[in-house]
Amino acid sequence: MNGNALLENTWHEAVTESGINAPPALRDALLAAYAEPHRAYHNQQHLAECLALARAHRALAPDVGQLLFALWFHDAVYDTTRQDNEQRSAEWARQALAEAGASAAAQEAVYRLIMVTRHHNLAQQADEQLLVDIDLAILGAEPARFEESNRQIRAEYQWVPEPLYLHKRRELLASFLARPFIYNTAAFRATHEAQARANLEQALAALDAAAGGHDPEAG
Repeated sequence: MNGNALLENTWHEAVTESGINAPPALRDALLAAYAEPHRAYHNQQHLAECLALARAHRALAPDVGQLLFALWFHDAVYDTTRQDNEQRSAEWARQALAEAGASAAAQEAVYRLIMVTRHHNLAQQADEQLLVDIDLAILGAEPARFEESNRQIRAEYQWVPEPLYLHKRRELLASFLARPFIYNTAAFRATHEAQARANLEQALAALDAAAGGHDPEAG
């Protein structure tokens, strides 16, 4: 299935599974957001990858419709110079789904799912854990795709000076590698954990080589 068909079909599935009559105009607004020119990684490619994984693991989802809507909205607002992207994305989701007739419980469930992506290690409920695993699946992608994602993320942060970017990126990737498990669910641990650890180790070595052992915070 090509990307356009996947996006169209998963929107229809979100509507059908949830009973929330979200209009095509909302889908189009979200697609336009994911197509913003400053996005290199958090774009329609990432959205489609997440939605494909949600479909593949739908049996693990307590509520498939809520999961799909949360994924559609989870990076709807994305500005690398701000710290409140998840909050703004979640608020857009809550407002838009309310206008589409969603119950208060459904609105809050989607809001909660989006907000857990602020700090992936805080996922507690089953739907949160599945969504976080889907969002972090890129860490355990095939090496070529993982390396591409690293280049894409650097492009999104091109305004950050190289020494600082290398330091912060290393700090983030090392934090994933230091976890007892990167993934919450048995399914993702089976399919992604080993590859994610190999990818992260290689990425950290590359960052160390690029930084030349210089720590920007040490002067």
